Amino acid sequence: MKPDWDKLMDAFADSPTQLVADVDCTTEGKPLCEAAGVRGYPTIKWGDPSALEDYQGGRDYDSLKKFADENLKPICSPSNIDLCDADKKAEIEKFQAMSDADLKAAIAEKDAEMEKAEEEFKTFVEGLQASYQEGMQKKDDKVAAIKASGLGLMKSVMASKGKSGSDEL
Repeated sequence: MKPDWDKLMDAFADSPTQLVADVDCTTEGKPLCEAAGVRGYPTIKWGDPSALEDYQGGRDYDSLKKFADENLKPICSPSNIDLCDADKKAEIEKFQAMSDADLKAAIAEKDAEMEKAEEEFKTFVEGLQASYQEGMQKKDDKVAAIKASGLGLMKSVMASKGKSGSDEL
């Protein structure tokens, strides 16, 4: 992926509005990575620098370039309010009118909702894993019982009958 990413950075190097860059999260970039929620490497983030989103597309140059061409542009945000429709402008103005304490509380509430969704998903996946393991154990037990009931001997007898039958020719 690194060569394709370097090629993409070169393609956007002279852009006045689009930034394609990499950050070393193990050294001086560590605080930036922690603030952006980077948990594994390589991670690709995109969007408003104050609210980066996870990139979910392909990792080859063509996929990255197509995504960048279609999505890396100035977007509606507090710093680009002129790009917003009336509803988004009203929402931004509502948030801007909130006190810092109220805005922090609202953010904390939404972050808690996200954590809850993650936790619910994790619990769901653990349940699936337990069901899968239970199903595998049942299947393994049935297969073992079938084999123990004489299947191997039946196959051996059938094979020996085939050999003795071919001796008669």
